[in-house]
Amino acid sequence: MPVALDQVLRIPLAPLLVVQGLGVRRRANTLSEPPGAREGCAGSGVALRLLIIGDSSAAGVGARSQEAALSGQLVAALAKDFAVSWKLIGETSATTSIVLDRLAQSEPAPFDVVVSALGVNDVTRGSSRVFWQARQKQLAKRLVNRFGAKLIVASGLPPMGAYPELPQPLRWVLGQQAQRLDLALAELCDTHQVMTHLPIDVPFEPHFQAADGYHPSEAAYALWGQMIATHIRQHFKG
Repeated sequence: MPVALDQVLRIPLAPLLVVQGLGVRRRANTLSEPPGAREGCAGSGVALRLLIIGDSSAAGVGARSQEAALSGQLVAALAKDFAVSWKLIGETSATTSIVLDRLAQSEPAPFDVVVSALGVNDVTRGSSRVFWQARQKQLAKRLVNRFGAKLIVASGLPPMGAYPELPQPLRWVLGQQAQRLDLALAELCDTHQVMTHLPIDVPFEPHFQAADGYHPSEAAYALWGQMIATHIRQHFKG
């Protein structure tokens, strides 16, 4: 695969990218993970065991409570049709490798569906396309073998090239890399028996952005949760 222009220019741009990256990281870490339950039961109907894993977006940064974050919004949407028992394993700054470690430390338990929200920190840590795809494949294997996952919903990477708070040229470099990793994720899901790729289709409008301009807002979590719930519903009721 030919080397892309942004990959070539990273070398001469490295000093500037490092400075810009440190500034962005400080701003992105100003919001804390919201309080609230990280496991529970809700709804009635057919039993559905749900595991949510990922980074700060899975952990709900940008919302005031877990109820208003991704886990709460997704569970509320699914509870209209299922008796949902759910658990959240997510943390700020988590990469795929970190989540793999957390899963290795967790007690094995059966889950019908796993929702994965990962990628942004893999991009900012400079993960290559090959490494990212290999780690995602390892993650899927662990989720199937250790947790019995019947469906893994891999949320697509957000369009980092559109993040308003990222300065140029960092925005362009991260945006190009995010696109590459998202394409690699989609390609993996196309050939995997359990993984499915769900692109993130949330408009970049002010009310969908948290106060730091980096994380989703509660409105974005609500929309995202509905999108994932629809995807899961189609799989289990289709």
